[in-house]
Amino acid sequence: MTNCKILHLLPGAKEARGLTVIIDVFRAFSLECYLYDLGAKLVRPVGSIEEAKALHEKIPGSVLIGERQGIKVEGFDFGNSPSQVEAEKDRIEGRVIIHTTSAGTQGIVNAVGATEILTGSLVNAKAVAEYIRTAASKAKDDSASRKELEVSLVAMGLSAKKQAAEDELCAEYIKSLVEENKILPAFEERRQDLKNHDGKRFFDPLLQEHFPEKDYYMCISQDRFPFVLRIGKDGLGFFSERIDV
Repeated sequence: MTNCKILHLLPGAKEARGLTVIIDVFRAFSLECYLYDLGAKLVRPVGSIEEAKALHEKIPGSVLIGERQGIKVEGFDFGNSPSQVEAEKDRIEGRVIIHTTSAGTQGIVNAVGATEILTGSLVNAKAVAEYIRTAASKAKDDSASRKELEVSLVAMGLSAKKQAAEDELCAEYIKSLVEENKILPAFEERRQDLKNHDGKRFFDPLLQEHFPEKDYYMCISQDRFPFVLRIGKDGLGFFSERIDV
């Protein structure tokens, strides 16, 4: 059994408790799934640009990926674009990636009350739900009190300040799979309608340098990856660990 709640934006990340899923569909945690699929050695999410640059100096050969307001950080190797990264796979394979964004990675560094952190997006939502269901079953077996597993789903939104339809949909979808083991009603219609919300920017001809149209389709690709990314921490800071489900 689970006590699964949906929280929002930066205050939600700070409020999160228990097994926490930080959700960023456009584009941070979709991108991190693609990075591992492209052969990245390790992804290290960080909060600030300054921290990312300092960590880059400590890790020879590391790759800097980051954005602010969706625009690539000056001096970084890539912006927050899965299609642009995919086009240069040879620069990703076997490398440590240092990743900072306006929303997703901010959620990680602010989820100080979580007992465990996963990242979440539509591309691995089903795997996230399966991971949570397994954790809930294990908690029930291990606990004499049969206490519910506390789960926080944090929809990070646009720059962690404004709710975004894609992150809200992803959170609701995961919650539906966890609690009822079924797809959210009207899920497909809502997924396709994302192009009429924050997805609009990916279809603006004037914004293709920073928001390629292909990114949109890569990020709404439902349940593409059968793995979760679990956040750990070592002497250098946070890192994500791929766990097949």
